[in-house]
Amino acid sequence: KTQVTLEYENGIPRRIDNVVIAAQHSEAILDRTGRRITRAAREEIIRRVCAPVLPEALVDRRTKYLVNGTGKFVVGGPLSDTGMTGRKIIVDTYGGWLRHGGGAFSGKDPSKVDRSATYMARYIAKNCVAAGACDRLEVRIAYCIGRAEPTEVSLDTFGTGHVDVRKLTRTVRELFPLKPREMIAHLSLLNPIYLPAAAYGHFGRVPAVRTVDGRRCSTFTWERTDMADKVRRALK
Repeated sequence: KTQVTLEYENGIPRRIDNVVIAAQHSEAILDRTGRRITRAAREEIIRRVCAPVLPEALVDRRTKYLVNGTGKFVVGGPLSDTGMTGRKIIVDTYGGWLRHGGGAFSGKDPSKVDRSATYMARYIAKNCVAAGACDRLEVRIAYCIGRAEPTEVSLDTFGTGHVDVRKLTRTVRELFPLKPREMIAHLSLLNPIYLPAAAYGHFGRVPAVRTVDGRRCSTFTWERTDMADKVRRALK
C-alpha cells in the first residue's frame, strides 16, 4: 500500500512532502541483519513504483520516501491482517481531502446506497464541473430506509460556482437519477465490474469496456462526463 502527503496552497497541490510505501516481499531481498530490505531493493521500489506516477513538478529535494518503515514485510495478506470487508473507505475514495458518509463499498451490492449513491455523487460532481458550473463541488445525498427518493440533496461549490448554487441543485435533481434502481441502471452497476476497483481506488480511474465472463461491460461509469452538455444547456 502507499500513502502520499501533499502540501497545498490555496487549495492547489504545490509539492509532495513524503511518500510511504509498504511492499510485501520475499526474504531474498533482506539485508544482512534480516530485519529490513536492502538499500538496492528500496531504490528499485522507488524507481519502479514512484517515479512513473508522481508528477515531476511536485517532487523536489525535500520529498521523503519511507519504504517499509516498520522493517521486513514477508508475512502479509489474511494471515497477518484479517477482516477486509468494510475497510479502507477513505483510501478508496478521496483520502482526507473530502468528507465521507461512512459507508463502505466492499461486500455490498449496488442496491446499497453506500455504494451506488456515492458513485452517483461522484458522477454528478464531475459532470457539473465539466459543464463549467463550478470549479469544485461536493455533493451530499441522504437516504432513509424504505424510501427510494433521497431525503436531501445539497451542493457546496466552496465559492467556486459560476451559477447560483440553488439553480444548480434544482438542475441536478431534475437531470440525474437518484433512486437506487435508477442509479443502478444509469451507471450499469449490475455488471461484474468491481474487481478492477478493489485496488488503486474507485475514483480518478479511466472508464473502459472490458469483457468479463463473455459479457461486454463498461467499468468506472461514474467517471464519465457524458451529462455535461445536458447540465450546461439546463443552466442557460
